[in-house]
Amino acid sequence: MYIDTHSHIYESEFQDDRQEVVQRAVEAGVGRIVLPDIDSGTRPRMLGLAEMYPGIMLPAIGLHPTSVNENYKQELAEVVHYLGTRSFCGIGECGIDLYWDKTWYREQVKVFEYQLGIAEDASLPVIIHSRDAQEEIFRILKKHPYVRGILHCFAGTVEEARCAIDMGFLLGIGGVVTFKNSGLAAIVQEIGADHLVLETDSPYLAPVPFRGKRNESGYIPLIAQKIADTLKTDVKKIEEITTRNAMNLFTL
Repeated sequence: MYIDTHSHIYESEFQDDRQEVVQRAVEAGVGRIVLPDIDSGTRPRMLGLAEMYPGIMLPAIGLHPTSVNENYKQELAEVVHYLGTRSFCGIGECGIDLYWDKTWYREQVKVFEYQLGIAEDASLPVIIHSRDAQEEIFRILKKHPYVRGILHCFAGTVEEARCAIDMGFLLGIGGVVTFKNSGLAAIVQEIGADHLVLETDSPYLAPVPFRGKRNESGYIPLIAQKIADTLKTDVKKIEEITTRNAMNLFTL
């Protein structure tokens, strides 16, 4: 069984064929799909999907950094409220994104640190979004040594990969590893598979040969195969390692 540790399959891109997309994922051997949260606007769809596919769709709860603005305190209050109403597999998607807009940088830092605190108190793993903010992410994580989780869509250097692993984090590897000039395969080759989990980030970042099209969880085996080819090992071994890593992290 594969686990997709990061899929926004509840988004509007899937509104016309979501059931078929889920069926294709199951047929491809993807038995669990983690649903990272975005904000209060998308949360009802996420929770609705989780209720429709219990045991397959695993919701997390959190506030995405690109959703941080003047109402972040209200958004965080809703996160805390929902935590008291049902079970979640983790906290996130949280982190820092300085790629699109730096206007709310200070607030993003506050929100990220607050969510790390929630994760620590609730003994839940975090799903971390980092874009143009690796240095800031590591600086903050060092202040929270008991928090564990995933660096989603890892795009750092070999040194940063080792730093994350030393702090007890797993690296989320998705379709980018199949891109010819991404450099991610070389990093995977250097560090091996023992600290990796698989993800799609659907509907974004579809692997080759679907690059540029809508991504979906059923493409997880393509990502696993690329990692296996890179490490010159059997894809079944990659499936076993990454699934075990995800199950241990999310206590499945």
